[in-house]
Amino acid sequence: MPPKKFGSVALTDPVGTLAGQWRFDNSYLQLPDVFYTCLNPVAVREPKLVLFNQSLADEIGLGFLGSDAAAVDYFAGNVVPPGAVAFAQAYAGHQFGGFNMLGDGRAVVLGEQITPEGKRVDIQLKGSGPTPYSRRGDGRAAMAPMLREYLISEAMHALGIPTTRSLAVVSTGEPVFRQTTQPGAVLTRVAASHLRVGTFQYAAAKGDVENLRALLMYAIRRHYPELEGADNPALALLQRVIDVQATLIVNWMRVGFIHGVMNTDNMTISGETIDYGPCAFMNRYDRETVFSSIDHQGRYAFGNQPGIAQWNLLRLAEALLPLIDDNEDRAIETVKETIGQYAELYTSRFEQMMLNKLGIERKLDETDEQLISDLLDWMTEAQVDYTNTFRELAQAELLLSPVYSSPKFKDWHAKWKARLDRQGESLSAVRDRMNRTNPAYIARNHLVEHALTQAEREMDLEPFNQLLSVLSNPYEHQDGKASYMDPGEHNPGYMTFCGT
Repeated sequence: MPPKKFGSVALTDPVGTLAGQWRFDNSYLQLPDVFYTCLNPVAVREPKLVLFNQSLADEIGLGFLGSDAAAVDYFAGNVVPPGAVAFAQAYAGHQFGGFNMLGDGRAVVLGEQITPEGKRVDIQLKGSGPTPYSRRGDGRAAMAPMLREYLISEAMHALGIPTTRSLAVVSTGEPVFRQTTQPGAVLTRVAASHLRVGTFQYAAAKGDVENLRALLMYAIRRHYPELEGADNPALALLQRVIDVQATLIVNWMRVGFIHGVMNTDNMTISGETIDYGPCAFMNRYDRETVFSSIDHQGRYAFGNQPGIAQWNLLRLAEALLPLIDDNEDRAIETVKETIGQYAELYTSRFEQMMLNKLGIERKLDETDEQLISDLLDWMTEAQVDYTNTFRELAQAELLLSPVYSSPKFKDWHAKWKARLDRQGESLSAVRDRMNRTNPAYIARNHLVEHALTQAEREMDLEPFNQLLSVLSNPYEHQDGKASYMDPGEHNPGYMTFCGT
């Protein structure tokens, strides 16, 4: 299929040093061309490799890139790898509740790398120049947001949470103009795919049922091939996405992660976390915590994330209605019943997750629910650190902090100890369960900001790499790393920003 050109002319590999070692496929281009525009990334002036994820490269069969200086041109978009047919995807999305037709405004997918295990992953360049979907944007990315995505996505991976990952960051040698002038960069993202709830909304909004059906069957073949023989493939896909998203959001709540932009174009069909713009980890426990500079109403606050996920899934269900049943009324009734499964799945998995955080193997009765609720109420009132509190509970003796001397906490602590006694496990088994569930190290906001500032302004990557190293092993105690557990001074005005 010849590329439909947009932007710079097609590039080839002038040296051929890496030719034949990529294992690209382009299955997405089998979809109707309404879903994409073929175009090459726009070359940059002076690319320099800033970060390269050798372990991820080895995992997906691109480890050879780490030893070849020519690889920087692939990561910058100056050279298209052999076998690639680059394209920008079209999609739609509800952004803070408002529907928009969207698309990759500053990214292109180079293709699908086939890993040594036979898995298929997208290789995408983020910050690669303007596309037809840019909406007057410059198509570029600033260094700090790309470093943030690299850091946080790798931290999430180490936490055991499904996520897109980061393969490389390249500086472009060109300025990017936002509120201020910033150095430009390109991030190489690796994803199971970039199929989103918003991709289905886009197809539905176009009104072509056959295109919608083609997208449905492609998503099933790509991610859930066992559903191909389902009596109702659209309903089966909806049920599966409900399942994986319920698990994902529970994991976010487990570690105090706040996504910040849970628009429907940022919810994947695969169940991976995607788009690390104004995201952060919560320090003091508060369900109302918001770090996004653009979330003025708190729509995507920490405690709202489970409900927003259900709202997004309902938008997916709406898009799939024509494929669920020819009769719209029957389709709506089926969808109502199916979406109701999310609340049940989420609630049961959230309760089990919280019990695991407390070292409890399984729920016995409703008093376990009260135990969880009472702890979270106390944590809110006492304004204690979410991550550190659970790690401290796992210690043989609580730290001598005044916060633990309150009558309310002592009463709760006695009930918790009595509950642990009921399951008859050793304290070491309880602590092991807690420490497998509760990280010791998260990406503390002040440490992230320091690392990004040093990297961007001083071209000093040492703080970044040290933080990345600690976050790569978040559940094990690391000698001499106590400062990485410090939440820092409370900063109620702390904000994170969208890279555009």
